[in-house]
Amino acid sequence: MSLEGDMSVMDSPAGRLQALFEGHRLTPTQRRIAHSMVRRAADVPFLSSVELAELAGVSQPSVTRFAVALGFDGYPALRRHLREVAPAEQAAEEASRNAYQQAVEAEIENLRHLAELLADPRPVSRAGSLLAASRPLPVLGLRAAASQAYGFAYFAAKVHPDVRLLHEGGTMIQDRIEAAVRAGASALLCFALPRHPREVVDTLAFAKEAGLTVVTVADSAFAPVARVSDLLLPAAVGTGLAFDTACAPMLLGRVLLEAMCDDLPDAQVRLEEFDARAAARGLFVE
Repeated sequence: MSLEGDMSVMDSPAGRLQALFEGHRLTPTQRRIAHSMVRRAADVPFLSSVELAELAGVSQPSVTRFAVALGFDGYPALRRHLREVAPAEQAAEEASRNAYQQAVEAEIENLRHLAELLADPRPVSRAGSLLAASRPLPVLGLRAAASQAYGFAYFAAKVHPDVRLLHEGGTMIQDRIEAAVRAGASALLCFALPRHPREVVDTLAFAKEAGLTVVTVADSAFAPVARVSDLLLPAAVGTGLAFDTACAPMLLGRVLLEAMCDDLPDAQVRLEEFDARAAARGLFVE
């Protein structure tokens, strides 16, 4: 990533937090706190230690130990630092908007952060190569992430010869992964969004043990699925409404499709064949 890209990412609340956490060996509990802070990056400078503990589902002393692990005297010092680096004009603008506008602006910020992360295309290009080479290609997404997996699989099937959607949990999901491995699969794509089901973490661990390379699109580099992923691509979700919004993960999925097409030499031919068949069937209303 270029220096200019680095500076742009640093200018976002989530980017400043990511930079603060880099280089620190965090415990699982501390990673959970970091993950919660990234998800609520704009609000964190104004949360008490008790509020942050409730948000992360940990104890208040854990928040204090987390701040010390980052090099601060305690949580008040960490919060003071976050307030000092937050642009004052940004806070004033946000205060003047209603809740719906703030939710949209937060999602725009997530997309802007994603754009800056993509200034270094190598992780996505590597992921595209892994997905293109896997025959078949299992695509996993449960609960909140099921629609993301379905959307990716729908379009991927137009250019990839064998895409297998795994969007329903249960006892058969491991059977389907084993069947994919026996058929020649080498990689699995997972969409993982909060709240993260335990079954997704267990399924990814099983997929890795079965020999698959796990590529994951998650809402944060500190998401619970990070430890069971070989390549994790972060795309933040919006948390300002009653239910999370996932524009950035969806767009990252489309970017991955583009990268995968770049490694499928017959992708354009397959698309043209589909268009010809669709026209002959009168499939779409023009």
